[in-house]
Amino acid sequence: MASVCVDDEYFRVGDDGRLTIIPGSLSLRDILYLKDEGTYEFKKADYAPWLSRIFVQVQAGGGGAAGARAGAGMLTAQPGGSGGGYAERLIDVSALGATETVIVGAGGAAGTATTDGGPGGNSSFGGLCTAFGGNPGGAEMPSGNTPMCITGTSGPLAGAGDMAQGGGPGGGAIRLTGNEGQSGEGGESRLGHGGWQRSSSGGGGASRGYGGGAAGALARDGDSVNGTVGGPGIVILWLFA
Repeated sequence: MASVCVDDEYFRVGDDGRLTIIPGSLSLRDILYLKDEGTYEFKKADYAPWLSRIFVQVQAGGGGAAGARAGAGMLTAQPGGSGGGYAERLIDVSALGATETVIVGAGGAAGTATTDGGPGGNSSFGGLCTAFGGNPGGAEMPSGNTPMCITGTSGPLAGAGDMAQGGGPGGGAIRLTGNEGQSGEGGESRLGHGGWQRSSSGGGGASRGYGGGAAGALARDGDSVNGTVGGPGIVILWLFA
């Protein structure tokens, strides 16, 4: 009679002699959360021989926002940065190279009192799944005491994946008088929320989660404030046997 070797990580032989799959052994095996900005390498040999598919989620960084400076008796309010884009894809192991480069985008830099915020960084998994970083909120409104409206910040376009979408727009800013106004809120992302807008002097609210845009700053009556950093990106890898 022939005999076989059974891998007891995936199979078992029942009391009746039948070979069966161990429940759960050929489904989700691991989840990798890459939260720190930078470049990583995913090597499929590290997960051989069981890896069969990867569900990839890539969230790009959100846009940073500008600071604000106002003269005496005047007010300046700035728009918010937009949220970073998002993409996802289910990838068969046969479509993977031996090594795939993974990039986690940073949140956009905070602007100074008179400079724009920085753009959010793109996030990607090789050339198979990509999301674009959020656009920065600019130092658009000059110091003054007359009514003024500033257009919000457009969100990035969709990247690449089975499903891909751009980030939400940053809110516009408004000045009513030299003492009353409101900055723009940060744009939403798929995996995060934008920062809250201001009606008093200070940097705009910071994002929560991943990829949200920073809110714009507001300054009044001689104040000078810096902007706010956008939300960081993240890449999540769901590994299936």
